[in-house]
Amino acid sequence: MNKSTFFNGQPIFTQLLKFIPRDTVARIARDNKSDRYSKRFNIYEHLVTMLYSIFNNCNSLREVTTGMLATGHRLSHLGVRYHPRRSTISDANSRRRAEVFGEIYYSLYKRYAQFLSDSRTKNRASKLYIFDATTISLFQEVLRTGGQNPSSGKRKGGIKVHSLIRSDQDIPCMIRFSAAAANDSQFLRDVYLPKGSIIVFDRGYYDFSTLNRFSSEGITWVTRRRSLFANDVLRPLANSDRHNGIVCDQQIRLGNRSSIRVDGRIIKYRDPDSGEFYEFLTNNLSMASPTVTDLYRKRWQIELLFKRMKQNYPLKYFLGDSENAIKIQIWCSLIADLLLKIIKKGAAAKWSFSNLASIVRLHLMTYIDLISFLKSPEKALKKQISLQYSLNNQLLFIT
Repeated sequence: MNKSTFFNGQPIFTQLLKFIPRDTVARIARDNKSDRYSKRFNIYEHLVTMLYSIFNNCNSLREVTTGMLATGHRLSHLGVRYHPRRSTISDANSRRRAEVFGEIYYSLYKRYAQFLSDSRTKNRASKLYIFDATTISLFQEVLRTGGQNPSSGKRKGGIKVHSLIRSDQDIPCMIRFSAAAANDSQFLRDVYLPKGSIIVFDRGYYDFSTLNRFSSEGITWVTRRRSLFANDVLRPLANSDRHNGIVCDQQIRLGNRSSIRVDGRIIKYRDPDSGEFYEFLTNNLSMASPTVTDLYRKRWQIELLFKRMKQNYPLKYFLGDSENAIKIQIWCSLIADLLLKIIKKGAAAKWSFSNLASIVRLHLMTYIDLISFLKSPEKALKKQISLQYSLNNQLLFIT
């Protein structure tokens, strides 16, 4: 809907940006001295530009600049003083530290985490954490990727995003980046959780020192057994759940005698439907066997988060070839995801995330109240068009 001389309210994009306190962004910029050499393109304008490109699924700097140029005088509503050029955005993505955008994300997470927590879930969900990583392919070998060299000789790069989420929030509370070829285990050492928490991760994370630390801190961990794990069986545990697919339940000690040892428990499980055989490891000896297998199934939640990120945000093409530019775009995608999760939680109507992302993209610069729009888009748009038509008629009558 085009904006006439008379308009009602602010564009949807501006209403989304209100969830980002400008004084917080200014404080982070001041602490990191991020605007020292940028007088015309400060960090807030940089953030708004990146969010504009992400919400609109822009795949090039030209798409960003021409799209923002087409908005004309609406930029002032976004807090952007000047129309950014391609060279300005490119230079900022190369020079401004990506960690600053990480600080902005964590400040927003701290501010809205309690609001996003699902109060309907049981108490265990607030204690359940899931840790995993996803790889984003790059068109240039900016970061080293794994696997064999392709026959063409043109090797692509890849960046791995290691994420920790709390099950009832469905947004990352910890993010780490690495080259795609990096070993996953080292990032498990950065995880520190409250006593009584439960953490689930796949078998790629096998740092025995960290597993022992979790046990000493009163944290339950659940993972799958790798074939290279040596173990000694200490004693069998009572197994009364064979009808649930539990084949075996034993207390074991992982590791070779000459290396670090980990006391734990192995649960061997056969899926009744597929017949697949799994071996789960945990340090909790008192938890029921089916509960352990169900906890590991919940790890799929983080896979859905990665799928959501890759489907709804431009993470195939990046607005820069440097490692710093790639990280900035990922951080800003996480901020965009957080903003959409906030309005999805507050919307009166039930929206699927993909539909919500699409409707926001199509009406990002539409002048309409966001709450009423999400409640009934067609009704709100008809009312807005009728109001604008009435205002235009009044203008013609006056003139």
